[in-house]
Amino acid sequence: MSPNRSLALAVAIGLTIGGIVYQFLLRDWFVVQGIAATYAGVAYFYLAFDVPLLGEHLRFSDRHDKLGYALGVFGLSTTPLAIIQLAEFRQPEAIGVLVWTTGVIAFLLFAAIAHEQQWTTE
Repeated sequence: MSPNRSLALAVAIGLTIGGIVYQFLLRDWFVVQGIAATYAGVAYFYLAFDVPLLGEHLRFSDRHDKLGYALGVFGLSTTPLAIIQLAEFRQPEAIGVLVWTTGVIAFLLFAAIAHEQQWTTE
């Protein structure tokens, strides 16, 4: 898909997700714009590059790398839950934090894969 078309579609996807979050979860436009922008970035890398959605993304062969990756993923997956508990969020706010965190992880992962693909195709 062309970069211009990918960008336009990605913005539409980000706005759609932001609109859903605003309508059903959070009425704070500042938080919602961050979520919408994050998912627009995720959608762009997914559409513009050959990024597998459910395939294997990263491979670590060294035992220490595997352990470091496992520790990092554990931290990424439990910290939002700790923040939700610490801040005593209500259910819509808690779901909003989880939606945002999922988008952040997907964005960083997809951006890294797209960057790696750029280097291997040149």
